[in-house]
Amino acid sequence: MLEVLDPPAVRRWSRHCADALARARAEIDALNVFPVPDGDTGTNLHLTLLSAAEALDALPGDADPDTTWQAFARGALLGARGNSGVIVSQAIRGMAEVLRRAEGRGADLRDGLLKAAELARAAVVRPVEGTVLSVLGAVARAVKDAPDDLAEVARRAAEEARRALRLTTGQLDVLARNGVVDAGAAGLAIILESLAEVVAEAYSDRHDVPAPTERITPEAPGGPGYEVMYLLDAGEDEVDRLRAELDRLGDSLVVVGGDGLWNVHVHVDDAGAAVEAGMAAGRPHRIRVTYLGGRPHEPGPGRGVVAVAAGDGLAALFRQAGAVVVTRAPGSTPPLAALVQAVRSAGSEVAVLPNDVGVHAVAVAAAEIAREEGATVSVLPTRASVQGLAALAVHDPLRRFDDDIVAMTDAAGHTRHGHVWVATREVMTSAGLCRPGDVLGVVDGEATLIGDDLAGAAIEITRRLVSGGSEMVTLVTGADAPPALLPAVRDHLEGTRPDIEIVVYEGGQGGYPLLIGVE
Repeated sequence: MLEVLDPPAVRRWSRHCADALARARAEIDALNVFPVPDGDTGTNLHLTLLSAAEALDALPGDADPDTTWQAFARGALLGARGNSGVIVSQAIRGMAEVLRRAEGRGADLRDGLLKAAELARAAVVRPVEGTVLSVLGAVARAVKDAPDDLAEVARRAAEEARRALRLTTGQLDVLARNGVVDAGAAGLAIILESLAEVVAEAYSDRHDVPAPTERITPEAPGGPGYEVMYLLDAGEDEVDRLRAELDRLGDSLVVVGGDGLWNVHVHVDDAGAAVEAGMAAGRPHRIRVTYLGGRPHEPGPGRGVVAVAAGDGLAALFRQAGAVVVTRAPGSTPPLAALVQAVRSAGSEVAVLPNDVGVHAVAVAAAEIAREEGATVSVLPTRASVQGLAALAVHDPLRRFDDDIVAMTDAAGHTRHGHVWVATREVMTSAGLCRPGDVLGVVDGEATLIGDDLAGAAIEITRRLVSGGSEMVTLVTGADAPPALLPAVRDHLEGTRPDIEIVVYEGGQGGYPLLIGVE
């Protein structure tokens, strides 16, 4: 019998939870009728706790309580899946806030469980009774007056979780109609029973999952059509505004986390709007969009390419090569809805060319939405328009899609890119302080020189990009390119490397007088 929930015990608990949920996940999935009957709650909870266990496995053996509990909470946050997984990850965070700076005795576990129930309920914008929140609340009340004995607190928590689980059937109409307990609450009961077993040092290989009392009849699809989840880098003020916006857009909204990293979960009809709201709040990543029901958009037939262009001339070039084009202003990202629509219209197998680092996240979100609607979509890592042109030049719709993506990615990857820019504001770069009127030269996304002569800077950037194996240089002129700029660079290339093919396009892009690509 343990007297202290120390770091080794926390590791054993996390692994025991993951193993127990792995065994029970199919039975828990079968209970899943709320908030949508998608049959994945057991799987989601297993993956959430597995992520937490793996985060602890990666720690050194002598990690202290602070490090251990932080890793446990962060692992659960990063791996949280589905509505219940996100809520459980917040409960673990609540326990971690208390136990990371405590000895791990009975009173500490009691306070941790109280904090877990508090934070989990606060994370759900519109709490519903008969769910994992109800069971967490019941557990908190049951242990509130428990003696300072670790085994007793853990035993009370496990027993109350099982008792409160049985009550969920009568607390929520959809559970009563289907004769089931709440699936997320069933998973929580297993998690707390696993804790009690670790403390008692008496492990079980089986945890009962209450079977339905009657045959479940699938209900007609209703409510929002998509589940949207993403991790978000943002401040608390931005997240408060995001909660209000997502609450307006959909339901089943849960936002958990803190210290600049959040896990966002919501059910919506407009998945694009939910992702765009995240982009307005901060930096969303690991975006997942899951189709829940209703009538999805049918992807168009055939193979297609979607390209993002920052100038009329570039847009015309991509269209001439057969791409569906989404335009954007220089320095901005295109609307997610426009990218989604472009992917839908491009075909059932689509390659997306973001052509800018800042556009990549939007392209990934659009691809996720289109995939849930049945399309096969690949987002290529094109960081510049010249890489997009190189990829499109080798596109072959008659090849197998995967082979075509490999060929396009290879062409883009073998294209070095650079540009020159006349600064309109003071900015600190890796090349030093750039003041208004200075010319900034960029190679492969990295500022490498600051000068006062546009043509001289363009020639130097071209020289740095060209190597002994270079075969072709692509020059794309911008809307504000002075007449002498292009001839100066071309004369330099013809004089120093007459063997290289030179291709010139009028891109019409704003802000960048010259884009340079070298293959």
